[in-house]
Amino acid sequence: MSDIVYRPPPGRLGNLTDEQQQILDTFREQLVKEGVFVPERMDDPFLLRFLRARKFDLVKAMVMLKEAEEWRKAEGVNEILETFDFKEKVEVDKWYPQYYHKTDKDGRPIYIEVLGKLDIEELYKVTTQDRQIKRLVCEYEKSAKVRFPACTKAFAHPVETSCTILDLANVSVTKFYHVKDYVSRASRISSDRYPETMGKFYIINAPWAFSAVWSVVKPWLDPVTVAKINILGSSYKDELFKQIPRENLPLQLGGTCVCPGGCSLSDAGPWNGETIE
Repeated sequence: MSDIVYRPPPGRLGNLTDEQQQILDTFREQLVKEGVFVPERMDDPFLLRFLRARKFDLVKAMVMLKEAEEWRKAEGVNEILETFDFKEKVEVDKWYPQYYHKTDKDGRPIYIEVLGKLDIEELYKVTTQDRQIKRLVCEYEKSAKVRFPACTKAFAHPVETSCTILDLANVSVTKFYHVKDYVSRASRISSDRYPETMGKFYIINAPWAFSAVWSVVKPWLDPVTVAKINILGSSYKDELFKQIPRENLPLQLGGTCVCPGGCSLSDAGPWNGETIE
């Protein structure tokens, strides 16, 4: 599938200012000089994600990347895809569905999290928070090494971000409180260790109170981040379908997809051989 209209966004390869290109070159040279550079993993798009996350401040980007590398070594992240087996996946899916499923119209892998189905007591009978975090890291690593390259090939343009759907249907304050520690840890890993991988973020079935709080908080946030987030109530489908093909959205979220064995366990997408028309 070719994309003749693709134009790289600002701050990415093919759309860098002269100053940004110079900063990128200096960043790479310093990493090599200090023995931090890992050629097989740290290509220019990877380095640019850290630079964009720190507004092309070279010193801050260097600190961020070094801390991420220290974390990778401490947590065994470089080997985690080979060493970690989330054998409780099917059981966890019953109580807290979190899964990747097909792509949006721009080629991004879609990540879906259904917080409303959370049953914390049943969940922690079959897993632990630490194992959930390891599973999260595994999925980030799979996206970087498998999903993004497969989507890039299928859509014939660079894909390095995901499209997230967070379903808040039936979420109470108590239910959210039960997972606040996990959500906080997961958010820090996302922003600090895998920066600039959020492309679109849809929060659906958001209660009125959530929307009200967002309207207050939004002016304090980075406009680039705000532009990626959409807070939608129960009438979310029309907005969602502007970004996601109906056939790529699971039936329970208003789409038409019904994967054999369930969409939440299928990991369907170009990374598993699915052909993009």
